[in-house]
Amino acid sequence: MKYDTAQLLDAATALVARSGPQAVTMSALAEAAGVPNGSVYHRFAGRSALLAEVWLRALESFQSGYLAAVAAGDPYDAAAAAARHVVAWSAGNPELTAVLLYSAADFGAAGWPEDAAARLSAGNRRTLRAVRTLARALGATTPADLERVTIAVLDVPYGIVRRHLRGGSKIPPYAADLAANCALAVLRA
Repeated sequence: MKYDTAQLLDAATALVARSGPQAVTMSALAEAAGVPNGSVYHRFAGRSALLAEVWLRALESFQSGYLAAVAAGDPYDAAAAAARHVVAWSAGNPELTAVLLYSAADFGAAGWPEDAAARLSAGNRRTLRAVRTLARALGATTPADLERVTIAVLDVPYGIVRRHLRGGSKIPPYAADLAANCALAVLRA
């Protein structure tokens, strides 16, 4: 029987959501996915490659919508859309969000294969570049201005997500709109 990489990554993501990245071992994944150990080793060169793929899969899923939101039209609309995306995506993807509530370092990023490290670096650069571009469109001219935009479109919505998910509750349906309103309030202060 052939086992799909996505199936294995789904099982690894579920392990992280339940017990954290330390719970993801090659044998634990094989057991959780109901596959032979060899199937896991056939897909991933080792634990560091597996952890890299789990983290990058979650990050890239999040970033695709976030980058589109940040770049959308009017800068205030884009900021609100970006904040809303953080919360809405997280509510719709709780297991992937559980992965991102950890850091890449928690997933052993220092030991990732070179191609995975390059993907992480490129994704982070894209996000930072998009936030800086948005900040300029909003009239940011100082480091404090850039910090305010970052707080509005990343830190505030992330705080909402973190409080609910780490507290064991679901993100309420109105939270995305609250995040957008808070982002706008921070930007207009």
